[in-house]
Amino acid sequence: MTNIQTIVNSISSRVQSNPNYLKIIAMPATQRWLTIAALFITFQALFFGLLYLIFDELVVIGFIASILAGLATGLGALPAIFFKDISDKLFNSLLGAAAGVMLAATAFSLLVPGIEYGNALWPGKGLWIVSAGMIIGALFLHFADQHLPHLHFDSVPNAKHDSLQKIWLFIIAITIHNFPEGMTVGVSFGSGDMNNGLVLAIAIALQNIPEGLAVALPLVGLGYNKWKAVGIATLTGLVEPIGGLLGVTMVTIFSSILPIAMGFAAGAMLFVISEEIIPETHAKGRSRHATFSLMIGFIIMMALDTLLT
Repeated sequence: MTNIQTIVNSISSRVQSNPNYLKIIAMPATQRWLTIAALFITFQALFFGLLYLIFDELVVIGFIASILAGLATGLGALPAIFFKDISDKLFNSLLGAAAGVMLAATAFSLLVPGIEYGNALWPGKGLWIVSAGMIIGALFLHFADQHLPHLHFDSVPNAKHDSLQKIWLFIIAITIHNFPEGMTVGVSFGSGDMNNGLVLAIAIALQNIPEGLAVALPLVGLGYNKWKAVGIATLTGLVEPIGGLLGVTMVTIFSSILPIAMGFAAGAMLFVISEEIIPETHAKGRSRHATFSLMIGFIIMMALDTLLT
């Protein structure tokens, strides 16, 4: 944790000593924000234009979808501006619904089409190719969990945490797990099925909402500025576009790896559901509301998948 703080402080001091940064800070407030907005829009236009020229519009759309899904983490964090805490029953219901959404998306938007693509490329072998991808995806997160310092949901029970270090380890855990979720969106768009990609982007966005709340509330409870807490929660979700860009470009360039990539994404999602979300919703005998919420989330995602594909 000390090393992370040192790196952050070093980057911050370099930015603050940059002459261009000092010029922007010295501007009147309205002019400053207009300048920042103009720079941001210019950067985005150049970046997406470059993506379009190198790849195609599907890559650009998939990347934008992963950005929007990641931003849902910030949306979920917004209640922290008004409340310092919420009831365990409500929070676990939200997590249960997120698990249901992820389960349905994994089954209907990753595994089923993945097997179909696999059979189209290698007749009769789609099931085994996707299964191998699932194991690789689960092992990826297993080793990430082992070698990167972090805490699980059930290690951080409520907003009254006893240590800022624990909260930051938990935030690292959320960030780790957001990467394969972004990759899931990218892989889905990379398959060429726009509707399926849209369904998965919606699923990941819905799942990110309670995660954003889980990050922001503890920070507010420990005295962080409310907007800063929302900003930190949003940043944990913005690792998803990195995974999204990797996923969509990878399967666009190498279409033959699509079935195993969809299996990888499904395995990573199932790992997060089983390892992180469900244990938290069943902790301390609070499982019944979460169970029904999971079923409702599953039904909602199943309906979306049926109506949009």
